[in-house]
Amino acid sequence: MKPIIGITSDIEGDFLRLRKDYVSAVEKSGGLPLILSPVIEDISQIADMIDGLLLPGGNDLSPEYYGEKISVPDDLLKIVRKERSDFAFAVLKEVIKKHKPVLGICYGMQLLNVAFGGTLYQDIGIQIKGTLDHKSGQHTIQIAQPLAFIPQPSAYTVNSSHHQAVKALAGGFEAFALSDDGIIEGIYKKGYNFLVGVQWHPERIFYDKLSLGIFEAFIRRAEGNGK
Repeated sequence: MKPIIGITSDIEGDFLRLRKDYVSAVEKSGGLPLILSPVIEDISQIADMIDGLLLPGGNDLSPEYYGEKISVPDDLLKIVRKERSDFAFAVLKEVIKKHKPVLGICYGMQLLNVAFGGTLYQDIGIQIKGTLDHKSGQHTIQIAQPLAFIPQPSAYTVNSSHHQAVKALAGGFEAFALSDDGIIEGIYKKGYNFLVGVQWHPERIFYDKLSLGIFEAFIRRAEGNGK
């Protein structure tokens, strides 16, 4: 029986929205993807049903969640609907109680950090001078800490499509990957089964050894088959 991986979706009007790359990456890694709608109310049963949780990318998390007001021009922020973010926080809380594995991607990584008490840069370009262009294209990341699911070498080229990033890292988390300008690109919670966030989009470069390794490790933990 393949492990069931719940993937939270976005909501636009009367429609749910999720890039198919997330579904494909989970399936190719040996998992059974299950798309979770933000309008579902029985969150506890969802957490019981799934074996792992994938928090995908999206637009911006409201600064209210990390105790800030909007401090950059309004047109720079595209805040996701409250239904989506509230649902993701609630599902994450229940999944953590059950010590099940979680993978957060881009917005999903930022949500992970905020859920555990961390904060975000609302716009990298404005709040940090001299950074790389993280909004589009590619850049290099350096692996700051070797983890079991990170193959050699210690530097990789990844895609990049974000304008926000981790500012204060949540307690209990450590950064395992950094871009050359010091932006945190990968985080994990020590002592947990598998609680990992990455700022790039591994589901879009699934052929890459690093991206493949992350998804396969996530699915293995969901199966409960070792490290």
